[in-house]
Amino acid sequence: MEDIKSIKAELTELRKQIRRHNKKYYEEDNPEISDYEYDKLMERLKHIEAEYPEFITNKSPTQLVGGKAKRTAGKLVPHDVPMLSLQDVFTHQEVEDFVNSMIDKLDTPEFVVEEKIDGLSLSLRYVDGKLTQAVTRGDGVIQGEDVTENARVISDVVENLTDKPNYFEIRGEVYMTRENFEMVNARQELLGLKIFANPRNCAAGTLRQLDSRIVKERNLSMFVFNLQKVKGINISSHSEAYEFMKRNNIKIIHNYKICRTAEEVLAAINEIGNSRGGLEYDIDGAVVKINSFAQREELGATSKFPRWAVAYKYPPEEKSTILRKIELSVGRTGRITPTAIFDAVYLCGTKVERATLHNQDFIDSLDIRIGDTITVYKSGEIIPKIKSVDKSKRPDNSQPYKFGDKCPACGQKIEREENVADFRCVNPNCPAQIESHIINFAGRTAMDIKGLGDIAIHNLIEQNYIKNIVDIYKLKNYRDELIKKGILGRQLNTDKILEAIEDSKKNDPAKLLTGIGIFGIGSAAARDLIKHFGSITAIAAASEEELIAVSDLGEISVKHIRNFFQDDENIKILNELKMLGLNFDSEMSISHSELISGKNFVLTGTLNNLTRNEAKELIESHGGKVTGSVSKNTNFVIAGENAGSKLQKAMELKIKILNEYEFNEMFQN
Repeated sequence: MEDIKSIKAELTELRKQIRRHNKKYYEEDNPEISDYEYDKLMERLKHIEAEYPEFITNKSPTQLVGGKAKRTAGKLVPHDVPMLSLQDVFTHQEVEDFVNSMIDKLDTPEFVVEEKIDGLSLSLRYVDGKLTQAVTRGDGVIQGEDVTENARVISDVVENLTDKPNYFEIRGEVYMTRENFEMVNARQELLGLKIFANPRNCAAGTLRQLDSRIVKERNLSMFVFNLQKVKGINISSHSEAYEFMKRNNIKIIHNYKICRTAEEVLAAINEIGNSRGGLEYDIDGAVVKINSFAQREELGATSKFPRWAVAYKYPPEEKSTILRKIELSVGRTGRITPTAIFDAVYLCGTKVERATLHNQDFIDSLDIRIGDTITVYKSGEIIPKIKSVDKSKRPDNSQPYKFGDKCPACGQKIEREENVADFRCVNPNCPAQIESHIINFAGRTAMDIKGLGDIAIHNLIEQNYIKNIVDIYKLKNYRDELIKKGILGRQLNTDKILEAIEDSKKNDPAKLLTGIGIFGIGSAAARDLIKHFGSITAIAAASEEELIAVSDLGEISVKHIRNFFQDDENIKILNELKMLGLNFDSEMSISHSELISGKNFVLTGTLNNLTRNEAKELIESHGGKVTGSVSKNTNFVIAGENAGSKLQKAMELKIKILNEYEFNEMFQN
């Protein structure tokens, strides 16, 4: 009886964990564990349910497909053909058993073996040869998201077919090459935004963007791996469908193999496994599928998997090596990242000698020390990670590794805030952070210097025209040089930017306070501070007690403000800015409507005439506050097109809902 209780308890815990990880992977595009770790959880659940089938429920993760469809990039649409997942297998014996069972059931079956791309599934629907709709997997059975406009800007997506069947639906995988992924993350870090964990997360998050310009900018790719449905022409097999697609310039999975025996299938799987380290994209296995569509129809599917295919998952390759050094680097936002440098090993066909150690907590959790024998593996077949330490081989004189308290780039003090894993250099003049700092200073939420964008700033720093924010206001002294070199464009564009720089001197001091780079002080806090004290000079002189009296300003923010204004380098920069004529004193208080001041707003859906940031700035400039979720403390919900669950919650809580016209009227009044 006790055994049954423990089995039930383990089932409950496994299902709870898997549901959580499904949500993180499918709905939030932010997995917390590797595919391998997830597969092991699912494998254990399947094993218990096979032994105790009486405990299987229709809500068990083994009986469901994917996650929930989301209203992010577009409306929800029904699936014409279910987008099922594949049955995973982990050993060559399981592959052999699958192939032999197909040979027993079918008349001389052919098998297609191909790469399993690690990305986001997408169906493309063509009517009379024209692309009409692109739909994500969603829940896999009932509905997915319409992302047609985003799909159109993916270069691999064909808009018009040469041949024109009445209806043609194909399924593929949207992915991101590792090179493009690194470029996107470099830009995210430069702008102080959250970086993506891996290319799959980045591709999934990008495809669901509301703005197709962002999708185009991130340069997604797509492989097609299946014909879902066709009307008007006869195609009898997977390989025949691939040939049709190739004639119509559709990018299919390359180097697929047609096999007839288990030995041929395993050889093809091994060939893909040996090549995966040299691919420009991530794969998470190899797929073995029946070639004939008639035989697929004969085999059918379960509620979750087709019976005519399996996905072989490669075990993560591991090697032991010696840790020689821990290198600290400073990101463009001041985050300190430790990297392990070790004796080179070969994993998945590529040479590996570095791996991220994430943060001090990760180092402490494994007690990693220089000189240790460590086990290195590749997460998702591509990202090197450290799995464990063999403490039995540890040198006698080893010491626990600690970051210290100095920034490796500028030598200034580094800080770690409570409940945060990362250490950070809070010196805005740190050379490693200067580009991000300047971009923030010139950006729309700060000094809003029109024309002085990311590329111009990068080039000005590269050629030593800018070393800190003061240098922006000295660029006019180099006008002729800048025009001659074309750094800001031709004469007309250079003069426009220099004029915008001069005009920015008149900005309200709240914008300057936002831009000077006090850690954790954004535009809303800056406005509150200027409203309370009237000038940057008064804020610099304020005591901790005076600062803490400002609405919504916590002890940590007060500490950062005090530290900033007590730093000699910062004082020098502020004095120079003042001498150059920038506005430190508020001449008039920020306008506050009685209707808006102190009220909480929530934005949902798409506004036609304003971006989210513009609407947020408008509300905050009149004393209102924008929050991310609807609660009983919300006063107004601004509902644009395709408003989602926030609108529904506002209706349930009987909160005042305004459309865009009513929102505009509020501010005009």
